[in-house]
Amino acid sequence: MTAPSSVTYFAPAKVNLGLSVRDLRSDGYHELHSLMVPLNVGDDLEIAPAGTLSLRVEGAALPTDERNLVFRAARAYLDAAGVAGGAAITLHKRLPLASGLGGGSSDAATTLMALARLYPAGVDLPALALQLGADVPFFLLGRAALAAGVGEVLSPTPVPRVALVLLNPGVPVSAGDAYAWLDAEETFTPALDVEGILAALTNGRPVPYLNALQGPVAARHAPIRAALAALEAAGLHSPLMSGSGSTCFAVARHAAHAEEVAHALARRFPDWWVSAAQTL
Repeated sequence: MTAPSSVTYFAPAKVNLGLSVRDLRSDGYHELHSLMVPLNVGDDLEIAPAGTLSLRVEGAALPTDERNLVFRAARAYLDAAGVAGGAAITLHKRLPLASGLGGGSSDAATTLMALARLYPAGVDLPALALQLGADVPFFLLGRAALAAGVGEVLSPTPVPRVALVLLNPGVPVSAGDAYAWLDAEETFTPALDVEGILAALTNGRPVPYLNALQGPVAARHAPIRAALAALEAAGLHSPLMSGSGSTCFAVARHAAHAEEVAHALARRFPDWWVSAAQTL
């Protein structure tokens, strides 16, 4: 009997086209206002039906048990769906770790959607996604959205196709640390000017966005400051750190320009992760 073949699923990265941290809530979480957009770069997951649940990771030294968000997402879905069997999952990790690109959350959301296709059942995927992490519901939505609350209140928001260059200097940043530094300084920020951001992206003008975490994080990590400066010096505009870092990005004139600059930056910084990308 032929073994079931695996299906490969793409798990897109994201950037925050602005991240405002409005306040620290009484429950210890933060009130956010962020414009999140998926990209055409990301990880891949191969998933096939199997008698038990197993996870293999290629491209990064990550755990393959309950410590891995993909494994937890798969276990959560299989239990909720009442599936007696499991799945053989291979995660091809292409994004840098702890980088502000949402890679783990995207992998988890992609796992939920893949298993829902493999083992259809009346499972509340958004509820499962929120239990796994604040960014997972966004990747389940699968399109650009304005995020509020702790990130779970999502309003789909059309964003123009924009070419970007991503630059990660290899400094992992804990989101918990980033928010703790912000809390210590109490540098909370106003709501994003979403209309102004979208108009600037459409017209190729400097983008009036901000990242409330950038100041506290960059102050403690010189390579992030260097990455932001390198993007601007390369002829891109509106450099910004994504999420809690350490990936930074800037806007290119068009896709070919982004590819050209990405190649130049890769030659200049051979030990950094560099990629051209486009918003989806």
